[in-house]
Amino acid sequence: MKIAIASDHGGVNIREEIKKLLDEMGLQYEDFGCNCSTSVDYPDYALPVAERVANGEFDRGILICGTGIGMSIAANKVKGIRCALVHDTFSAKATRQHNDSNILSMGERVIGPGLAREIAQVWLTTEFEGGRHQNRIDKITQIEEKY
Repeated sequence: MKIAIASDHGGVNIREEIKKLLDEMGLQYEDFGCNCSTSVDYPDYALPVAERVANGEFDRGILICGTGIGMSIAANKVKGIRCALVHDTFSAKATRQHNDSNILSMGERVIGPGLAREIAQVWLTTEFEGGRHQNRIDKITQIEEKY
């Protein structure tokens, strides 16, 4: 599995923790930044990750900002992206099983590094169940085609 990861200035610390986790799990990843503590615009970092996941260059993506909200909104504008904003392990598991989410978004000002690692690990190791859930994913795809 190949992961694209990025954050804005509000998510730099957790991004570094998640990169350590990815190393421990033996997963390939590319870091799309940011590498600063000064204010930057989160869409500038969400878009490259979302585009590369959508075009199949990466299997999944992880985005972190202050709340995770901005990153998830920006990523979900890209056709084919199902970015889930997650702040607990139950939702991390459910969004993979039921929604086949391909990008995880988290907020550094909402959760700490330990919980972020747990969420990412659950999300990365949980498979999509398919079945009745596939029909729902297909309906989401139809919405994207319409608009």
